[in-house]
Amino acid sequence: MIIKTFDLTRIDLKKQNLFLLYGSNEGHKKEVIEQKFKNFFSESTYLFEENEVLQDRNSFFNSILSNSFFENEKLIIISRATDKVKDIIEEILEKKIKDLVIVLNAGVLEKKSKLRALFEKEREVVCIPFYEDNNQTLSRIVNNFFRVNKISISQESINLIVQRCRGDRQNLQAELEKIKSFSLNKKRIDTKDLLKLTNLAENYSVSELIDSCLSKNKKKTINILNENNYSLDDCILIIRTFLIKSKKLLQLIKKMEDEKNIDQVISAFKPPIFWKDKDTVKLQIKNWSYKNIENLIYEINDTELLIKKNSSSSINILNNFIINQTTMVSN
Repeated sequence: MIIKTFDLTRIDLKKQNLFLLYGSNEGHKKEVIEQKFKNFFSESTYLFEENEVLQDRNSFFNSILSNSFFENEKLIIISRATDKVKDIIEEILEKKIKDLVIVLNAGVLEKKSKLRALFEKEREVVCIPFYEDNNQTLSRIVNNFFRVNKISISQESINLIVQRCRGDRQNLQAELEKIKSFSLNKKRIDTKDLLKLTNLAENYSVSELIDSCLSKNKKKTINILNENNYSLDDCILIIRTFLIKSKKLLQLIKKMEDEKNIDQVISAFKPPIFWKDKDTVKLQIKNWSYKNIENLIYEINDTELLIKKNSSSSINILNNFIINQTTMVSN
């Protein structure tokens, strides 16, 4: 059975005891686990990694089946869950174990996932997908925080907080706690304060930097470059990842010349392109010609050699190369 995150009041721990929480929004999952589960099992919560369960299946079943005199119910949380744990969950279903709540915390699970299919189809278990927060959701959290704490702040500052947390609710909460402590002696927060207080959630991923460049999104590409402090090792990693993504794009464009249908080409591509990346890949295919991607691959190889020969200037060489690609006319 599927329950959406906006409908979590439907969770009934007296009727349901097997839950799958999956998706990329770790901050939201953590929040729900704390509020909806741990609060009710503060003294009887047990944490497992999936590999622990798989390595010693008998020990796991002994621990969940043993009843302590002081424990009426147990909460078992299994982290990093994948399809490998499906057989164990099916065995638990067959045994109809009572006085036990199990929460599986999984990452992104595709539609073909057997574990996800089990939890979506079976009525007695619950599947909750956690998607990335959008700016509207995060802005609502920030606005509510400042309203409850009676702190005066501008909309510009709210936008800055949302932007710098990079869609990570967990990081957002950490930053808001810092602001709350700071505000004990100051009831108005300005942009200058925020720039000192808040950190970027994490370095923009190498993949996101390159995708922005290949999509010719100059503004976002420059923003990512400005928000990161890259080392020589980072430069090599970025340029090699650039090469891998460019070769992949070359294959896609070649297939497009034969088949003409961009959706079919993307859907049939191996290894599969994840659904949330498909729009980005479409944009890249439209922005580049086969000949220009070939030329780009040669330039990437030349740039890598240049970076290795001039390590002291590696960051400037990389930045100039990447920015040039966002402005170059490719079609």
